[in-house]
Amino acid sequence: MPTESVIKTLRGYTAHAEKDGQLTADQLDIIYENRWFKLFVPREFDGLDLGVPEGVRLEEELAYIDGSLGWTVTLCAGANLFSGYIDPILAREVFTDPQVCLGGSGRPSGTATVKDGGYEVNGMWRYATGAPHNTQFTANCIIEQDGEPVLDSEGNPLIKSFFFDQKDVRIVSDWNTFGLKATASHSFEVKNVWVDQRHSFLILPEHARQDSPIYRYPFIPFAQTTLAVNTLGMARHFIACCEDFAMRYNQIGKTNKMLEGLLQQGVERVTTAKHSFYEVLDSSWEVFLQNGQLTEIMLQRIAETSRALVSVSQDAVVSLYPHCGIIAADESSAINRIWRDIFTASQHSLLR
Repeated sequence: MPTESVIKTLRGYTAHAEKDGQLTADQLDIIYENRWFKLFVPREFDGLDLGVPEGVRLEEELAYIDGSLGWTVTLCAGANLFSGYIDPILAREVFTDPQVCLGGSGRPSGTATVKDGGYEVNGMWRYATGAPHNTQFTANCIIEQDGEPVLDSEGNPLIKSFFFDQKDVRIVSDWNTFGLKATASHSFEVKNVWVDQRHSFLILPEHARQDSPIYRYPFIPFAQTTLAVNTLGMARHFIACCEDFAMRYNQIGKTNKMLEGLLQQGVERVTTAKHSFYEVLDSSWEVFLQNGQLTEIMLQRIAETSRALVSVSQDAVVSLYPHCGIIAADESSAINRIWRDIFTASQHSLLR
């Protein structure tokens, strides 16, 4: 976990990062040094090779430091998880790079036409977190051959995931949200780029190329839990700012009973939701290690506790905001940035 010194250093760059619309070089250096983009990359590729419970807890702490920092690490570390699904020789070439960072989109808004032993890819995809420092971009494409979609075993259009080198991608600078500004989640475009078939993969347990259980744990609950803890981390940071306000009132001999009461309620509710969330997450990981799969009931519990964690965290922040004074509406303040980050993150489809 980050030390107090690292937390202080990283927070010192947040205002600069937001102004620039991307993480600073100093923040990235700390990320590279700690291998946070490689949370789920195999050790043989110099990754941390963490399990889901350990990785999720670290992502919570990074979001507590700063929303854009936590969100960027979470999305890029999640994309770097794909190291376990591609050809091991190619994966070694890509993921031993200490600055490797994948980012992209899960929407199949592109086509990959079978051609010359590989694919010719065209498309445009939105919300590639970390676009300015991504070394590779990932995207889903509908497979076509002879002008027609290729169908899977169930008669649906076949969709495969691809990754492209940064030099083959055009970044479209269109990330204009009011929060999570430093995630630089811009769109990207690929035109008539031929890619080797080794650059395509399927994110399915049976297609994993590495032995670690992280590559066989279902991807949807992995994504739900990693995103949910970002809201938790940001809400904890917001509550900490409110606690500082309450303390300052006390130091000048004043009290804000309403704020203090809501703080106590918020802390209790968030703590309870967090406990329930991690109880289910840890249980799911243990069950998965024992049985190699999760039941539908367990998958539902993960989804429900993830959504509950986000809802409770957001409610706590909403109840506190009106009692924080005009500084909470000042765009240059930390508490305002946290507010904007939380409610930008809330628009992700897996959190709704």
